[in-house]
Formats: sequence, structure tokens, C-alpha cells
Amino acid sequence: MIVFKSTQDKVLAALQSVAGIVERRHTLPILANVLLRKTGSQVQLTTSDLEIQIRTTAELDGDSGNFATTLGARKLIDILRTMSGDQSVSLESSAGKLILKGGKSRFTLQSMPPEDFPLVQESASFGPVFSVPQKTLKSLLGQVSFSMAVHDIRYYLNGILFVAEGKQLSLVATDGHRLAFARATLDVEVPKQEVILPRKTVLELQRLLSDKEGAIEMQFAANQAKFSFDGMEFVTKLVEGKFPDYNRVIPKNHKNHITLGRASLLSSLQRAAILTSEKFKGVRVNIEPGTLRIASSNAEQEEAKEELEIDYAGDSIEIGFNVTYLMDALSNIGAEMIKLELQDTNSSVLITVPEQAGFKYVVMPMRI
Repeated sequence: MIVFKSTQDKVLAALQSVAGIVERRHTLPILANVLLRKTGSQVQLTTSDLEIQIRTTAELDGDSGNFATTLGARKLIDILRTMSGDQSVSLESSAGKLILKGGKSRFTLQSMPPEDFPLVQESASFGPVFSVPQKTLKSLLGQVSFSMAVHDIRYYLNGILFVAEGKQLSLVATDGHRLAFARATLDVEVPKQEVILPRKTVLELQRLLSDKEGAIEMQFAANQAKFSFDGMEFVTKLVEGKFPDYNRVIPKNHKNHITLGRASLLSSLQRAAILTSEKFKGVRVNIEPGTLRIASSNAEQEEAKEELEIDYAGDSIEIGFNVTYLMDALSNIGAEMIKLELQDTNSSVLITVPEQAGFKYVVMPMRI
């Protein structure tokens, strides 16, 4: 039986869309496989790591009839990548063996029983469906994801907080030293829901989402989230725990404000960062009327000094920052101008974008 017969680019695209979560080595060997379930000319592809499950359906022709199997996902992708995009490839089931053919190449592949594939049990009580354009969610994730913690023992920081309420969708990420907040407007009113998406889920969504206007539908349950877009269904476990009260962290009423060009500040920080030490990424920022100075030094007693002209008539402030935290934010903001709001040497700085009311980024100062 011919399970599928199509061009390499079509088969590879379907496989790559679900294979991002597949680990090459797993305690359960079958989780290195993709579950193929054929119904007529359609093939449904499913992958899982027990916490995330991704499923898509592709029109891949082949013989009529139903068939199911599981194959090594990465191996299949590695083989297909060596073929040209317009080449016809087929997967055939014959005498209990699976054979992948492309041109004059033949690969006999090991399969595992489809009934052994552990599917994620979907929650029975998802909340209401709501949607935003894919490009909106991709943009929101890009504005906050760099602030997620990595392997923090406060596990609720290793992800992004989604808050849907009324006609607002807000995303928040923090690692305890900085916090990023971004907001978008929804088409429909939704009851208040707060969930924390795990880091792996966030990175996978960023990989899969496109810049298209097409919508992504979302549903949240107590312990799961479900996303549907481009014919794909993405189910993920949520992080349990209480996210910090981000409203208390975002400063209000800082009296000193500076609006300046993002690109010039970023390039000054990038140059100063070269002479910071590996462990200690600190830069000193001096702000006084008309001038912003950035200075860094390292254990070899090397120094960098940068100076920018600014339109500012407020207090003189000297403050230290981890330069990486500042560069991360500036690299992920698309706007030309940014606004810095400061209080004094010991208070955090608030970075906003004049034309984007929904974006806020807070960085704690560091002693230098």
C-alpha cells in the first residue's frame, strides 16, 4: 500500500511543522517518532513529548484506504532534506516493512506500533475560544519572550503569563531582574483567564507562527492551553504556580523622561559591552542635561566610553545596568524612538515606545 506519494517539499513542510518538539533521545523511544494516520488521501501527523502535542493534516495522495504507523521523525526529515524540492517521494507499506522511495533511492525504515503512541489527554473543560491575527501574537511573543527565565527554581518564571480579560490580551515575562509586558486588543470580550505557558511551548509557537493576517484561535483550561492555526492543533500543559504581581513591578510617576533614537543607543551599548567582563556585564550610565554617557571596564583595566546628545533637562543620575538586559529589549523593539523613564540611582528604569502604548519593559539597576 502506498501511504503517501507527493513532492519532497510538501512532505517535508508537513513533517517540519510538527517535529520541533521531538527529542532525538527520549526515555520513551516511541516519542522520537511521528504518528502517521492515513484516511483516504489525507495524512494526519502527530508528535508529542508528553507535555506538548502538535497535530497537522496534509493532502499527500497515495492509495485509498486507512493506515497508521509511527516512524523516526528526525531520520525521516534528514533523508528528505537530501532530496530536491520538486522530487516525487513515496512511502510504501509492504510485508510489514515501510519503504521510503525518492528517485532511485530506497530506504527501509523501522516502525513502531501506532497504538503504543502516547497521545496527550485533552482537558474536558476548555474556556471560550478567542482569536488574534497570527502576526499579532508573534509580535507580542517577540516583545516579551527574551525576558523569560531559563531553568529557574521558581519554575513559574520559566515561561510567559497570558492574561485575557475583556477585550485585552496581555503577555508578561520576567526572570526577576527585568520584566517585559506587551498588550493587544481582541475582537471579542472574554472572561478573565490567566495561564502560564512553558518556555518550550513559547519557543515552538514562535517558530511556527507566521507574519500572516490569518487568525490563531486560543482556548485555556485549568491545566492546558490549545491553539489552532493553519490547519494545525497545538495542545500544551501549563505551568502551575502563582506569577508575580507584575503591576507592582511596573513603575509609575518616574519624574525624569528621555526620548531618544533606539538604534543609536543600541549601537553605543553594543560597543560598550565588548569591554565588559564575561561574568559581570555591567555598564555605567550617566545622564545629565543634554548628555547621556555610557562607560564600561573589565579586569584587564580596559575601558569604553560612549556619549550621546539628548534632549533632557531633568536631574543628573548615575546608574548601573546589566548591559545584556538593555540590549535584549532594544533588539526586539521595532520602533525608531524609545522613551526612558527614571527616578534615581536605586530605582528601576522603565522603557516604553511612544507609538505603542501597550509595551513596557522594566530593568532593575545593578551596583557597579
